[in-house]
Amino acid sequence: MSVIQKIRDKYAVVIVVVICVAIVSFLLQDAFFGRNSLTRRSNVVGKVNGESLEYADYQRRITDFENNYRQRMGGNVNLSEEDRQSIREKVWNDFLSEEILKAQYDKLGIAVTEAEVVDQFTGKNPNPIVVQQFGRNGQLNTTEMLNIIRQGGSNPQIREALHTMQAQIKDYQTQQKYVTLVRQGIYYPKWLAKQQQEDNSQTATVSYVSVPYATIADSTVKVTDAELQRYINDHSKLFQVEESRKVEYVSFDAIPSAVDTAAAVQQLMALKLELDTVSAKDIALFINRNSDTKYYDGFISKSEARMPMRDSIVDLPIGGVFGPYYDNHLISFAKMIERKSMPDSVKVRHILIAENPQEGVSDSIAKGRADSILAAVKGGASFSDLVAKYSDDQGSKQTNGEYDLTPSSQFVPEFKDFAFSGAKGEYKVVKTQFGYHVMQIMDQKNIGTAIKVAYLAKPVEASKETNNTAYSAASDFASKTRNSGAFQKNIQEGKLVKKIADNVRPMDFVIPGLGQSRELVRWAYDAKKGDVSTVFTLDDKYVVAMLTSVREEGTAPLEDVRQLVESEVRKQKKADQIIAKLGTPSSLDAAAKASSQPVLKAEGVSFATPFIPALGFEPRVAGASFNKNWGTKAVSAPIEGNAGVYVVKVDEYQPAAQPAQDIPQMQAAYEQSVISMLNSQMTQILKKLSNVKDTRGKLF
Repeated sequence: MSVIQKIRDKYAVVIVVVICVAIVSFLLQDAFFGRNSLTRRSNVVGKVNGESLEYADYQRRITDFENNYRQRMGGNVNLSEEDRQSIREKVWNDFLSEEILKAQYDKLGIAVTEAEVVDQFTGKNPNPIVVQQFGRNGQLNTTEMLNIIRQGGSNPQIREALHTMQAQIKDYQTQQKYVTLVRQGIYYPKWLAKQQQEDNSQTATVSYVSVPYATIADSTVKVTDAELQRYINDHSKLFQVEESRKVEYVSFDAIPSAVDTAAAVQQLMALKLELDTVSAKDIALFINRNSDTKYYDGFISKSEARMPMRDSIVDLPIGGVFGPYYDNHLISFAKMIERKSMPDSVKVRHILIAENPQEGVSDSIAKGRADSILAAVKGGASFSDLVAKYSDDQGSKQTNGEYDLTPSSQFVPEFKDFAFSGAKGEYKVVKTQFGYHVMQIMDQKNIGTAIKVAYLAKPVEASKETNNTAYSAASDFASKTRNSGAFQKNIQEGKLVKKIADNVRPMDFVIPGLGQSRELVRWAYDAKKGDVSTVFTLDDKYVVAMLTSVREEGTAPLEDVRQLVESEVRKQKKADQIIAKLGTPSSLDAAAKASSQPVLKAEGVSFATPFIPALGFEPRVAGASFNKNWGTKAVSAPIEGNAGVYVVKVDEYQPAAQPAQDIPQMQAAYEQSVISMLNSQMTQILKKLSNVKDTRGKLF
């Protein structure tokens, strides 16, 4: 017991400290490595006024936008990286607008009730969204709308679509209320309109002495960095920039060699022997299996043909082959498959009856309805009325079911075949993947030769050896280039071409001239100024870059705007010298003598127009010409203008040639001009007044 007591007495404090350290360690471990740890990577891509946009939500919005875009463009559309970058920005800006306007709505107490939403469907003035969805020729089809709403009670898809439409209408009405409030605040006072009317009531004829800044050599006017920076500070609003980077780079392109070209031609010539003998029946399979240009099983009119080597191809006999020739980066052969007479444009109208098993419309029922409609049309029923009542093609309801087609129009083959091979005025029920179309050919124009051509094309690609050569050159350059000095020196010694990528933004995925370049952009935002990169592999290029400028959001650094600021500061110094030389001239002759410049004359000077004949944009001179303190009696003090320093004396004032505007018209015109700019500028202004943090660049 005495031993235990000694341990307690001697080590009690140590034990307590160890236990405390263990507890603290446990808490810190949870803080830094747990589910809600401080070091856990944030999934927030941005915030607006404290409202976060999570990564998953941002990606979902992007996916929805892409799907809607593909649907609008007709289904299977390949999006380029430029398209995706544009969509990312559009989705982000939509989120900004939503949150910025939501804050305004909450602040002002703007809301839209359920009763208001219902009124947008059934009231005297239906919402434009409702009219677009359920209307024809700008008029709401109430019967069709009510039928679809009733179907929503038993059809989950229709019910979900109606809920989406209701949400859109609610957003639309909320925004309309806000915009209306803002518009009501736009006012041009009557007294200000009267003052403008008075200012515009006369013009002036003036005599003046101009001392151009060019009379003083730039080399004689020294400017310091302190003076330049002071100018930037005094005019900081003119030099606001967004966050960006400037990168200089050299590109080592893996350009196909003569050997690579010869190999591609040899491969293509072997396939050409098969192309010569393959039948029209098997041509599609052969082309799609062997060519980089897929087979288009359709006709184009001879006049519409725009392919390279057009004249040599369009006159080929059936089965004739032309080539090889270059088509962009492809080596190609063209084979004439078929030619026939057909119109180069057709107008048709149709009523689509779609198969819809969920609503009990089977294939046979759809076919029966289409046959009945065809009989009704032939019996004299109004085609337009039947389109509005029965057609499932919402895209053509606004045009009474009409479409204009050319041989190259993107329509399903069965639809086009009847349109171009049938006779003008002919009716027919045509089956396609979309359902049954009751079609009529309304018109056919310019019947002439149309051709069907198959293209066997292969790219000339850089071989492994060519790629290795380009990569080795890039790697050698990168290994010898560790700093900015070596970067410039090695470019010069290697007689390489240096290129510049300026204003690279945090969320850029594409750099002009390089294509998809996200890896390089990420490097630029992690690097320090003067850092040189390792080799980036970008498509068929190997790139070594140097970060030359880091621009943070805010006022631009002097080095980025030096040339512009030097010009302005030097101009101010020249103005000071000229004004000191002129002193306070008592007359134009005195000013002319002091400056060795002639007395000149300008007519038609207007207070409202800053452009003066023979002088250009000189608003200070225009304003001084109507200074009541000088009038026609006194000569002005020296005026610092855009192109030089001026001394002005008004010879006389004349009534303006244009009659005075009506005051109410002036007020209305001004207010309307502000309203017209409201929609485009309001969100941008509110954005500047909001707390916006864009952190997407850290997650992509």
